[in-house]
Amino acid sequence: MNFIITGRNIEVTSGLREAVEDKLGKLDRFFAPATEATVRLSVQKEIQKIEVTIPVKGHIIRAEESSTDMYVSIDLVEEILERQLKKYKNKLIDKKQNVLSFSQAFIEDENAGEDQIEIVKSKKFAVKPMDAEEACVQMELLGHSFYVFLNADSDEVNVVYKRKGGSFGLIEPEFE
Repeated sequence: MNFIITGRNIEVTSGLREAVEDKLGKLDRFFAPATEATVRLSVQKEIQKIEVTIPVKGHIIRAEESSTDMYVSIDLVEEILERQLKKYKNKLIDKKQNVLSFSQAFIEDENAGEDQIEIVKSKKFAVKPMDAEEACVQMELLGHSFYVFLNADSDEVNVVYKRKGGSFGLIEPEFE
């Protein structure tokens, strides 16, 4: 696995780089050698945060973790990624589409990926055209943390959501 390590408000020292490569290097057994992992280390006040993004064909594997110590954050994010990979193994390698992105040992491991995703509720609703601000108002009125709507400007389905700190986010589809 190849690592692209960047720092925001933190200098990526050789010790940090080595810790990331050692800890996340344990994930090598899951991926093909050419797989690239983007690692972003950041510090804001007392919070030491690490974000790891691993794109594989058709999927993005992502985890982030924060603590007061960057080395603890690195340990925690590695555990999260490993758990995700084992849990969603069958979904990620579905129909051999992404077989080149993963190692042969991971693909052949019968013990991983036993968990099934179970959808317990399905809901249909009419979407009416509105702008993002109106969708935020509707979301607030309903007391939800997200709201799906038809964007009147782009005529596409969008999602608004509440972010930490009380601000809002907008998700717009991008078709490749």
